Amino acid sequence: MILAGDVGGTNTRLGLFRQQARNLVSIAEERFPSQEFASLEVIVREFLAHHRGRGQRVACCAMGVAGPVIDGRSQVVNLRWSVDARRLGRSLRLGRERVHVINDLEATAWGLPCLPPRKLRSLTPGVRAGSGNAALIAAGTGLGMALLIREGDRFRPYPSEGGHQQFGPRDEFEIDLLRFLRQRHGRVSIERLVAGPGISAIYRFLLERHRQREPEWLGRRLAAGEDPNAVITEVGLEGKDPVARETLDRFVSLYGAAAGDLALVSKATGGVYVGGGIAPRILPRLESGEFVRAFRDKGRLTPLVESIPVKVILESRTALIGAAARAAAERQRSAKR
Repeated sequence: MILAGDVGGTNTRLGLFRQQARNLVSIAEERFPSQEFASLEVIVREFLAHHRGRGQRVACCAMGVAGPVIDGRSQVVNLRWSVDARRLGRSLRLGRERVHVINDLEATAWGLPCLPPRKLRSLTPGVRAGSGNAALIAAGTGLGMALLIREGDRFRPYPSEGGHQQFGPRDEFEIDLLRFLRQRHGRVSIERLVAGPGISAIYRFLLERHRQREPEWLGRRLAAGEDPNAVITEVGLEGKDPVARETLDRFVSLYGAAAGDLALVSKATGGVYVGGGIAPRILPRLESGEFVRAFRDKGRLTPLVESIPVKVILESRTALIGAAARAAAERQRSAKR
């Protein structure tokens, strides 16, 4: 039995998987509110207690974590507790070599080969993947990136903290946006814009730039405790407010530009995958053409990025499935030694 997890600041999703031939079969899955627990070990104990009758004991484990992982340990963003492979191994009574803590985008990359075609939506129909590397970008609460380095007929996922690289404005509008954000944050990373909080930041900047007041009905919703990023996205998608609509247009363009930059950094002729929780919610806007236009707007390197396919991941469980795939791969590797 394989124990897998997708650990985030808001929710932790755990699953038990069994490997049958070359396939991973889900035995049980459950989601827990991360903030309500004192540690990952407590969540794991509760999860396993709920599913005691599911078969043999856990043989190996992998956790995808929303944060950088150093030597099997990560401090999860927006959580008071950390994830530590050694501590988790002791709790599960597993040796260190059977417990793996990896970045959540690396876990998502491991999950890509497990997805059926219907769980991917192409933004570039007719463009076929080449034989080179691939890359993954995912905007949610933060901005994650991962590289998929070609090794023969497979990809080897590698984590990245590329979402924290410096934001580079492309025009006068974005120069002004950068100034707006620098007054509030000092250094401005791409994640300040291409992530959930970036939607609110762009919206506030546009209100100031256009010298407009937000409609009373929208102000009431934003003041009522709803997630402002989700509200602005919903209103923008529905076209109920021009500033919210422009916010979403700008966000999509910035997202496409960031994805194109990642494609150049990784020379991702094997394709770029767009994950995270935001992309499926704004899929009609991603398919409108602005994302791909910004993705391809790379000056002398435009012909290169025009040859790269872009696909949106529609499966919200990809990181969980990928963590299980990573654990299974490591177990097979150990068995061959």
